Amino acid sequence: MACRVQKRISLRRKLHILRVLTNSNSAKRTSIAKSAVLRLYKLKLALETVKRQYENLLATRRECISLLNHVKENKDVKIEKVRTGTFMVRITCEKGGDKLVTVLEAFDEMCLDVQQARVSCENGFSMEAIAVAENQTLNVRDITEALLKAIGSGEKDSHKFDQCCDL
Repeated sequence: MACRVQKRISLRRKLHILRVLTNSNSAKRTSIAKSAVLRLYKLKLALETVKRQYENLLATRRECISLLNHVKENKDVKIEKVRTGTFMVRITCEKGGDKLVTVLEAFDEMCLDVQQARVSCENGFSMEAIAVAENQTLNVRDITEALLKAIGSGEKDSHKFDQCCDL
């Protein structure tokens, strides 16, 4: 007999807790259970909404980080083919190192003659040049890759030089 009383008291406590959690005014077990299930369903929907928003924020964060990384690199090489064997070269990158020297060495390695050039180091290194190829088989992609490599190697060399001078 005492066991049944304890079970009934325990059940009433649990129903009371459920009624408080679900804001139910009913005293019936079935309506309390229904409101509890409804409350759980609403919480599940709210959780899914929060997860979606979190995933959207992570995607936005990834995009921002990739844009910041792109801005940090700030290397831009644009080549336009004016006519056969003649190219318009535009280079912009950060200051530092012997960029002009490495770019001119790259032109020399590719057998490109610079007819006209304009160089500026005001807000970073920038160069516009008209180059004529002795070899007509050069294409825009080869020149772009060679110049990007030259700009990158110029930065590495300058860091080595800076480290040597710090000693």
